[in-house]
Amino acid sequence: MGISLSNFKPNRRQILLAGAVAAVGGVVVAEKSSAADLYGSGQLTDWTTLSREISSAATIAYARDNDGVYMFGDSIAVQDGRELTIRLKARTGSPLAMHNWSGRPTLFAVDALENWALKYRLPRRILMATGTNDIFNPPVLAAQVDRTMRIAGPTRTVVWVNTQVARTGQPVPVQVADQRNSGWVNLQLYDAQKKYPNLRIVGWAEYLAAKPSLLPQCLSEGVHTTVPFGQNARNELIVQGLATANAA
Repeated sequence: MGISLSNFKPNRRQILLAGAVAAVGGVVVAEKSSAADLYGSGQLTDWTTLSREISSAATIAYARDNDGVYMFGDSIAVQDGRELTIRLKARTGSPLAMHNWSGRPTLFAVDALENWALKYRLPRRILMATGTNDIFNPPVLAAQVDRTMRIAGPTRTVVWVNTQVARTGQPVPVQVADQRNSGWVNLQLYDAQKKYPNLRIVGWAEYLAAKPSLLPQCLSEGVHTTVPFGQNARNELIVQGLATANAA
C-alpha cells in the first residue's frame, strides 16, 4: 500500500500539497496500488534510450576551472538546460556543464556525479535538478541525497531543485499519487537540509503552490515546464539559488 497522507508532518504537508487542488481539480480520490505499483504513480520505464544532454570534456574542464557549475538533471533539465546556461552566464558569469538524461532517477544522476568527481574533479557548486522520476519509488531519495553530500564534501555547495508532478494525462487517482509522492520526495530533501548546511533547496514546488492559477501556464502535462513561461520561471529560481550559493 502507498504511504498515508497522515505520515506527512502537518506544517510541511500544508505547504507541499497546496498545489494539489489546482493540479487535480479539487477532486479527492482514494487510490489503490497493486503489488507492482506500490506507490500509485505507476512504474518507471526504461530511460536509458531516451534523450540526453551531456557536455564535452572541454566544457566540463572549463566550468571546473572558471568557477562554474556542474548540473545533473532529468528531462526537464534536458529541455531547459541550454536556456539555463545562457541565463546563468549572463547574470553571474558562471559557465555550466551538464549531465542531463530524460527519465533518469536520482540514483543514476548521483552515479554520474561520482564519475565526474573521479574523472574531472568538482567545482565548488553542484546543481541537482533531479527527483521527478523518483515519484515511482519515493523512499529511495534520502540515501541518494546523503550520497550526493558525501561526494560533494562539506566545502562545496549543492543546490537542489525540488519536485512537482501531477500528470494531467493520467487518471485522477494517479495524479493524486503523483502529488503525494512529490511531497514525499521533497520532505526528504528538507530533512537532509537539517543535516547538511551546504545543501540549498530551490523551491519549485512552493513557487507553484503559491501561484496555483499559473499552473497551466507553467507546466505542460503537469510535469515539464512550458516554453518560455514556465521555463523562464524555473530557470530564474535556479539562477537565484546559484547566485546565493556564489555569494555565500
